[in-house]
Amino acid sequence: MRHFTRLAVALLATVLALPASAATMVFFTTMDGPSESPPVASPATGSARVTFDDVALTMKVQAAFDDLVGTTTVAHVHCCTAVPGAETAGVATQPGTFPGWPAGVASGSYESTFDMSVPASYTEAFLTANGGTAAGAFAGLLAGLEAGRGYFNVHTTFAPGGEIRGFLARVEPVPEPGSLLLMGLGLLILALATRRRSD
Repeated sequence: MRHFTRLAVALLATVLALPASAATMVFFTTMDGPSESPPVASPATGSARVTFDDVALTMKVQAAFDDLVGTTTVAHVHCCTAVPGAETAGVATQPGTFPGWPAGVASGSYESTFDMSVPASYTEAFLTANGGTAAGAFAGLLAGLEAGRGYFNVHTTFAPGGEIRGFLARVEPVPEPGSLLLMGLGLLILALATRRRSD
């Protein structure tokens, strides 16, 4: 039992020594033409994953799309609609389009990370609506997405207002290493307690 106590203390010390992990919030959507407002007759589909880090104040965008009728012009996140999962809203992020977004193609993918602590990461209108600061805009964007009031939109030459879109929904991130260690420690304690009872 003394050996077990030493092991438990060592594992706990390891967990406590781990650096504090950033709180990540992951949002995901699938996109299509019928989800546009008004609906667009397009066979295209796509998906987008947007990951926020509220310590580093970053936003990682990963997107893929296929079979667009037109060719891509711009893409961005719109927020915040009056009704969750419906209606339209102004552009919230990256005035114009995401830097490096693939333009002039019918299929493609994209990945980039943005510094959300700077005002240039938001449109002027979204900044103004959220207190005029990047901090206010970051909080407003997260709150809007948490409420189901923000969407990812891909605009094309066929549908300048947007050919495919999808409302972003929160998905749970993978457990942090510290959480996994704590879970392992709990399982070890349970196993040893069960073994001791059966002896």
